[in-house]
Amino acid sequence: MSQWRLYIQLMRLDKPIGILLLLWPTLWGLWIAADGFPPSVVLLVFLAGVVLMRSAGCIINDYADREVDRHVRRTINRPITSGAISAKHALIMFLLLVLISFGLVLLMNQLVIQLSFGAIVLATLYPFMKRYTDLPQLFLGAAFGWAIPMAFAAVTGSVPMTAWILFLATLCWAVVYDTMYAMVDREDDLKVGVRSTAILFGSWDRFMIGLFQLIMLGLLVLAGDGFELGGYYNSGLLTAAALAGYHQWLIRNREPQRCFQAFLHNHWIGLAVFVGIVVDVSA
Repeated sequence: MSQWRLYIQLMRLDKPIGILLLLWPTLWGLWIAADGFPPSVVLLVFLAGVVLMRSAGCIINDYADREVDRHVRRTINRPITSGAISAKHALIMFLLLVLISFGLVLLMNQLVIQLSFGAIVLATLYPFMKRYTDLPQLFLGAAFGWAIPMAFAAVTGSVPMTAWILFLATLCWAVVYDTMYAMVDREDDLKVGVRSTAILFGSWDRFMIGLFQLIMLGLLVLAGDGFELGGYYNSGLLTAAALAGYHQWLIRNREPQRCFQAFLHNHWIGLAVFVGIVVDVSA
């Protein structure tokens, strides 16, 4: 396999689900903050940032898991674990992507620059949290949701309290879909000592996912009320609720393939909310 294909695999550019799950909350924040289409430069910077930081996050995740991944069927052939890319070269690529992302952030205002340090810390910490806490999905949610305060800072120069409610909704959503993802690897993770909400919740996993789905939807309702969004937005939330119900059906028997399918399908929730926002602010 050619070297550039290996780096595409390392950055998961061949698997865009992570980009989509990060993209939708970013677009929620930008469109609400701008009350419509955001400034072109801001939009382009954030779109590039989504791809770059998601790619960087995948690299540091594989670097942190390079020994563990040898014992997990799904990850045994990842480029670092297989030795196709050295850990040193992976770290260099991670730092390069972070530096490019920070260079783009420098085009934004001072508040965005300050918030960007939080984004870098969260993206770097998440992979290592799987060794120290049963709630690493909270760190992933914080990392994915951090684009929301940054979006408001970029468009308005400030971060209103309601934006943090939207951030918390994104955090809860990440716990939902990443717990589904962790259910796929639960047996392997138990063997190698990796911690996750799927292991923490145990037989209560479906109930806890449902609880976080309800909290997420409730927070999105509160955020919509705070931003004075109306019927079109709420229609998007109803669609999201229906999709959440479908995901519960998919994971009903905890079959790994179905859990993975539910994880992949979650990005439609983000799209449904985004369409509701776009139509509502345009009406």
